[in-house]
Amino acid sequence: MIALALVAFSASAFAQETVVPSKKYSVATNSFWANWFISVGGEYHATYSSQEDPSVSPAPFTSKRGTFGYTAAIGKWFTPSIGLRTKFQGHWMRRVNTPEDHKTFKYFNVHEDVMFNLSNMFFGYNEKRVWNFIPYVGLGFMRNMSNDRYDFTYNVGILNNFRVAKHVSIFFDIFAFAFEGENDVAPNDHWGDYKKYHIRHWDKLVGADLGLTFNLGKCTWEKTPDVDALIAMNKEQMDALNASLKNAQDENARLRDMLANQKPAEKVVETKTVTKTISTAASVFFNLNSSKIASRKDLVNVKEVVETAKASGSKIVVTGYADSKTGNATINQRLSQARAEAVAQELVKMGVSRDNIEVVAAGGVDMISPYSYNRRATVQIK
Repeated sequence: MIALALVAFSASAFAQETVVPSKKYSVATNSFWANWFISVGGEYHATYSSQEDPSVSPAPFTSKRGTFGYTAAIGKWFTPSIGLRTKFQGHWMRRVNTPEDHKTFKYFNVHEDVMFNLSNMFFGYNEKRVWNFIPYVGLGFMRNMSNDRYDFTYNVGILNNFRVAKHVSIFFDIFAFAFEGENDVAPNDHWGDYKKYHIRHWDKLVGADLGLTFNLGKCTWEKTPDVDALIAMNKEQMDALNASLKNAQDENARLRDMLANQKPAEKVVETKTVTKTISTAASVFFNLNSSKIASRKDLVNVKEVVETAKASGSKIVVTGYADSKTGNATINQRLSQARAEAVAQELVKMGVSRDNIEVVAAGGVDMISPYSYNRRATVQIK
């Protein structure tokens, strides 16, 4: 479909095209190994218990409530807006239950988070955006290593990523998590309506992380070309192509009339002239790893070439190509052959004798830009 607006261009014209209109909210799918990242940093957090010592100030930045720790994470973005992350937090937590218990104990919390990049979701993907706003929710597992206690944790937060370079960003993560059991070594509350209101009495940890995120391998997305914009942008070129084809057909009709009134020896000379004037090629495009024609609209221009070839008695060459940036040489050779054969079958349906069709498999190439346009087959008069 993308190629419909560009079918008139030769390979050199494709290579010169540098600006391709793209859709704001649509990107091409990356491989599984793309868009991974790791993060490391430090954190400050404060403990809030349902059985607190009343002498402890509720302010988070006090020596009786807050302490420092560290964090590490690994994750992947499946789209520019949705990703998964496994995050580790530790290593110390304060007890705020009794006046003599304002000491730290060792713990860790490992949780799996679903992340939502609202900056990309609402404003479109931009690989050079300085600030990305990313809320998340997650479920985790916590262990008090000092007292050998275990619990599930419920995690929420807002991750702020600040771009430094293509593969490096600074993150500032504001978080909170809660746990229902006795991980802080204080027994659960027992009072009337406990089951009804017990969520309010979960023990909690709130804090913030600061550190670096390193993007691994391919970390960007390619935007999907906007077919409608391409067609509008190239309307003049399409009109020029149609006019050129019409002129070629008129010239062939004139030459046929001349041949009808000349001697046989002179007809041979004129026939050669007709063959030289027909050089226009039409392109038929395919999706990734497919030999099925992506859009039947591409065959409109093929029909023009077929009619010209039939009128002049010329043979047609169908050349199949594959994108050399994906797949290996063997796969691309087989795929280019299948694409050429698929177009050849369409020519037969249009009334061209199979004996007048020459099929060529060019294998994987990188002739035109964007590279996805190399997934095509060309139809040209020989």
